[in-house]
Amino acid sequence: MTAVSPAERAGAAITEPVLLDVTRLVARAWSGRHSTGIDRVCAAYLDHFRPHARAVVQHRGLIRALPHRESAELFTLIEAPPRGRRTALARVLSSALLSGTAEAELSGRAYLNVGDTDFDLRSHHRWAEQTGVRPFYFLHDLIPALNPAFSRPHAVRRHRGRVRGALEHGAGVIVGTQAVRQEVEAYAAANGWPLPPLAVAPLAGADFAQMPEVRAEEQAPFFLCVGTIEPRKNHRLLFAVWEQLAARLGAETPKLIIAGQTGPMTGDLLAPLANLAPHIEHRPSCSDAELADLMRGARAVLMPSLAEGFGLPVVEALQCGTPVIASALPVFAEIGQGATRLVDPRDSAAWEQAVCAAVHAPSRKTGPVPGFVPPRWQDHFEVVERFIASRVPCAQSSSKRVLAA
Repeated sequence: MTAVSPAERAGAAITEPVLLDVTRLVARAWSGRHSTGIDRVCAAYLDHFRPHARAVVQHRGLIRALPHRESAELFTLIEAPPRGRRTALARVLSSALLSGTAEAELSGRAYLNVGDTDFDLRSHHRWAEQTGVRPFYFLHDLIPALNPAFSRPHAVRRHRGRVRGALEHGAGVIVGTQAVRQEVEAYAAANGWPLPPLAVAPLAGADFAQMPEVRAEEQAPFFLCVGTIEPRKNHRLLFAVWEQLAARLGAETPKLIIAGQTGPMTGDLLAPLANLAPHIEHRPSCSDAELADLMRGARAVLMPSLAEGFGLPVVEALQCGTPVIASALPVFAEIGQGATRLVDPRDSAAWEQAVCAAVHAPSRKTGPVPGFVPPRWQDHFEVVERFIASRVPCAQSSSKRVLAA
C-alpha cells in the first residue's frame, strides 16, 4: 500500500476541467428540500471545483456532460433563490439532455460522483466506458449494506449495487475516514470484488464559529442533536434519557433541541414528544446561521447513532468549542481525536450520567475543544486533487493501492 505524503499532496493541481456530477444538487434545488450531510459535501465540491469543472447530469439512464457556458449557468441556478428556479432549471436541463458534449471530448477526464448518484446502474458504467472518462466515486458509508435493518429493502439493494459498481468500475474511491476504508476493504474481500485505489480525505463541515449571531438563543441550559429523524440516529435513546431526567428533575430538566428533517423511515419515532413537549423541541428546519447559534450555545451536541459513516456535527461542534457526547463507534473515536466523550449507544443510564455531567461542567473557553485540530476543506481537496490527477490503473493488487491519508 502506497501512501501519499502531505508534501506530495501540496503539489497537487488540476490542469484540466473536472467532470462534476451535480445530479443530486439539481434534485435538491428542484425539490426545495433541506440539505442532508451528503448534500452539504456535494455543495463543498461544487464550491471548490466550480472554476474548473463541467457539470454532469443524469436522468433515468440518460447522462450528459454540459459545455462550459451551460455548466456555469447550472452551477449558478443550483445556488439561486427558489423563486423562478424550477423554470430556469427546466430550460437549461432540457437543452443539456438533448445535446450535451461529444463523447470524444471527455476521454481521459476525471469524473467525480460525490452524491451516491446512479453508479449502481449498468447504463452509468456503459456511459463511463464509452466516453473513456476516469470515474472516481465517494463512498460516504456502507450502512445500508452492513446494517440493512436501518434502510428500506430497495435502498439496501441500490446501495449494495453502488458499492459494487464503485469497486468494479471506479478508477478510484474516496472515503472520509479510516473506519470506512477498513469497512470497504473488508466488504470487497468478503464478496470477492476488486479493490481500486482508495483515498482517505477527512471532511471539514461548516465553520460555525465564524458565523455571526442571528439572535439570542436559549438562556437555560440545553442540548442539541442534529440529523435526520431515522432509526439509526437512535433518538429513542435520547427520549428514554429525557423521560428519566424529567421524572427526577421536573422543571429543572435541561432542554433538548432536535434539529433535523423527517425521513422515509421516521414512522412513529417522534411520538414520545407528545409527553415530553416541555423538555424536548423538534426543529425540522434550521438555516446555517440558526444552527450555528444553537451549536455554539449548547451544553453539548449529542450523537447517539447506532451507525455512521462520518458525522459532520461532531467536527463542527468541536471546532466551535462545544463538547460532544457520541456513541462509542470507531468513526466517532477517529474524527473526535480523543476530544469526544464516547458512550455505549444502548446504555441509557450512561447517557443520562454524561448529560448530567455536561450540565454542571465549567464554562467553556472560545476556540476549538482542547485536543481537537479542526479539519480543513483545503486539506481534503489537496488529497482529492492529488488522487484524481494520478494515473494509477485500477486493475492492480491490493498491495499497490494508493492511500492518501
